[in-house]
Amino acid sequence: MTVLLQIKDISKAYGASRILEDATASFSNDQKIGMIGRNGAGKSTLCRIITGHETADSGDITRNKSLRLSYLEQHDTFKPGETVLDFLMRVTGSEHWECGQTAARFQLKNEMLNEPVGNLPGGYQTRVKLAAMLLGDPNFLILDEPSNYLDLSTMILLENFLLDFRGGYLIVSHDREFLKRTCDHTLEVENGELTLYPGDIEEYFEFKEEQLAQIQAYNRGIEKKRSQLQAFVDRFRAKASTATRAQSKMKQIAKLKTIEIAHETGRVRIYIPPVEPKVGPGFSCEDLGIGYSEKDVASGICLDIDRGKHVAILGDNGEGKTTFLRTIAGDLAAKGGTFRWAAGLKVAYYAQHVFSVLDPEDNIYAHLMRESAEGVTNQEILTMAGCFLFKGDDVKKKIKVLSGGERARLVLAGLLLSKSQVLLLDEPTNHLDFETVEALGRALKRFEGMIFFISHDRTFVNLVAQYILEIKKGKIIRYPGTYEDYVYSLESLARGEEVEAPSPVSGRTHQKAQEHSSRKEEPVTKEYVQKKKLKSEIAKVKREMTKVEKRISHHTEERNKLLEEIRKNPFYFSKDRNVRLKNIQIYIEKAESEWCSLQEKLDELEK
Repeated sequence: MTVLLQIKDISKAYGASRILEDATASFSNDQKIGMIGRNGAGKSTLCRIITGHETADSGDITRNKSLRLSYLEQHDTFKPGETVLDFLMRVTGSEHWECGQTAARFQLKNEMLNEPVGNLPGGYQTRVKLAAMLLGDPNFLILDEPSNYLDLSTMILLENFLLDFRGGYLIVSHDREFLKRTCDHTLEVENGELTLYPGDIEEYFEFKEEQLAQIQAYNRGIEKKRSQLQAFVDRFRAKASTATRAQSKMKQIAKLKTIEIAHETGRVRIYIPPVEPKVGPGFSCEDLGIGYSEKDVASGICLDIDRGKHVAILGDNGEGKTTFLRTIAGDLAAKGGTFRWAAGLKVAYYAQHVFSVLDPEDNIYAHLMRESAEGVTNQEILTMAGCFLFKGDDVKKKIKVLSGGERARLVLAGLLLSKSQVLLLDEPTNHLDFETVEALGRALKRFEGMIFFISHDRTFVNLVAQYILEIKKGKIIRYPGTYEDYVYSLESLARGEEVEAPSPVSGRTHQKAQEHSSRKEEPVTKEYVQKKKLKSEIAKVKREMTKVEKRISHHTEERNKLLEEIRKNPFYFSKDRNVRLKNIQIYIEKAESEWCSLQEKLDELEK
């Protein structure tokens, strides 16, 4: 393990808002770190300070001479008309054969290398930037929200790239599943401070809950003791014979200190005003064609979707997901065929860039009040604002001073207050921290109206989707399995394995007909799905074992270092060091027990 980066006492403020305060951490070449924190906590700011794109107000950054840092920039540096190959050769100085070889790892092959980068979908442009990062031969990466706007296929390629990467990295992401799969350490930015934990995100949250429970139990004990002492003082301090004892108890009370829980944050909850549940057909289309004046995107779309269904629209970037959603929202004219919503349905549409039409002179509360349906209370408006991180006097802010992310959250909050029976959501989870993403997912899962949505956040899709439509090669493909099966099929493709392709929708598709078809094919499909799930589960257990092994190694190294310090200076006593040594031994024993359980599980699966 080589320490490549050290940050010490970093502070940063924007005006009166203090983002980082005495933040300290060190990063090694073998650490795969997922950085988490609420929106505005300072994650991106820390990344920009480390990469030199921004300057800290105070503090130091120490870079090891062997550090080769690479940064996935959010803005594009492509020149107009520049091809994939030209871009890679220009920014890396590598030979064309080397660029082509590296690009192939991200499925950028053959004629695509000569395609102008600007003509590629967003997910493929990110693949080009990832190839450029790898060509620089880095040993430490910083990726700030790499999953934003990526399709699932590119996300899986990115995961495989990171799992194979021989070096360390620091990733900012709101996608819990992505962090679970790629990171074995967790760095939280909270209240201006940094906490680096040697475990993945799930383990870190479990650790935080345990710590919080211990602190709360300790504080309750202190308060109980304080009450008992105060009761004695109140009863006996007036009597001369017991005044001295009462005075002694008062001194004891003064010494009792609870542990401060700074800005304890509760679980985010989002409440969506209910709509009247109804049954029957909700949406239908006949031979629908979608696209633009200069380009056809998809055609021959025939669907019947019942009310109350939650439909995930999936597919690679550039295949037409947003075009389909815009068309059924009435924002884009159909190129052929027809579609209709059932009478009386109110349709609300959240587009990725809808915030651009907001009135800059409005304040947050005025916008939410105007968007709210009749009967929505003032408290419901303020509660919804708080769920999307507009708390207290924030609701008085003018829209013109809000960032792009804040405007996007505001529009989404207003849409949920509208009591629309149909929600059309295009990437609603962008600009949200994962805690809010999951709260939104839980709320939408309970929503009794119709939802058509586009998202590549696997946790969110798993929470909300009941029904999957995939747009691929100009057609709508009905995926017959679950979302987990769909993800697994893409993972298999990324590994170069053969995958049974789902049957494309042929003519009109109705839910009952689809259910009948699924029952008819059940024996074959069930065997195929079980086999794939078993392989997926084995791979998942092996990944978990690798993470645990790294954690054991990290703790063992730290324990040995502390024991060496004791051996060299046996007469120096440090209470903090002894406590740390005891905790490390507990962590090691817990991790070893976890590894044994995983090994037993793997043995069972491999039988």
